[in-house]
Amino acid sequence: MGKTRVPLILIVTALMLFSHICGVCAQPTGIPSIRIGIEDSEEPGQVVQTLQILALLTVLSLAPAILMLLTSFTRIVVVLSFVRNALATQQTPPNQVLIGLALFLTFFVMAPVWTDVNANALQPYLEGQISTQQALARAEEPIRAFMLRQTREKDLALFASLGRYEADSPEQVPTQALIPAFAVSELKTAFQIGFVIFVPFIIIDMVVASTLMSMGMLMLPPMMISLPFKILLFVLVDGWHLITRSLVMSFN
Repeated sequence: MGKTRVPLILIVTALMLFSHICGVCAQPTGIPSIRIGIEDSEEPGQVVQTLQILALLTVLSLAPAILMLLTSFTRIVVVLSFVRNALATQQTPPNQVLIGLALFLTFFVMAPVWTDVNANALQPYLEGQISTQQALARAEEPIRAFMLRQTREKDLALFASLGRYEADSPEQVPTQALIPAFAVSELKTAFQIGFVIFVPFIIIDMVVASTLMSMGMLMLPPMMISLPFKILLFVLVDGWHLITRSLVMSFN
């Protein structure tokens, strides 16, 4: 297996190990016990289980990077941060709420991809119908297809040229070039959406500041007056509904 599939291998490995662990835990085995130690093993299966645990721990340590760089999480969380900054509500909503909302929106957007991976790669592998190599190849296809749809050709060509990869089409670009190109494209798209969000709130700030200056109220902070109007505008137009709908529709 080449280096181009390493991040995707980690994802599929985690799914396979999680399903295997859940299946084992579902079987009634009496009172559970934990034993930690180093001893000789004459059965290859015990060695394989140990390697699976080490691989699972490795995947868990890389899970945040995998979540941010291979899914829609980056765009969603950046746009939600722009919304809070545009409203100038400081820490309202708090970071935990924004990250939690971004996480579940990511699960919603990525659901068709994970369903495809589960149906065509994970379940046949668990049933013994295909080999590990075939499962990884099948799992890679829908994830790469999602990333290619959201990646600009300009960014893809940039990393392909920097890595000196010969590719006649976007589908031939290796994964190690696709991942950073996808991340850069997501950041650009998020900043474009954030700019559009900022415009109406900047207009409110300018109108309030001009009104206060014309009335001679120079010592009154404009932010104190404009904040209620911005919140009122956001509530009247049902801002969270519009933002959420626009984010989800932007991935279609």
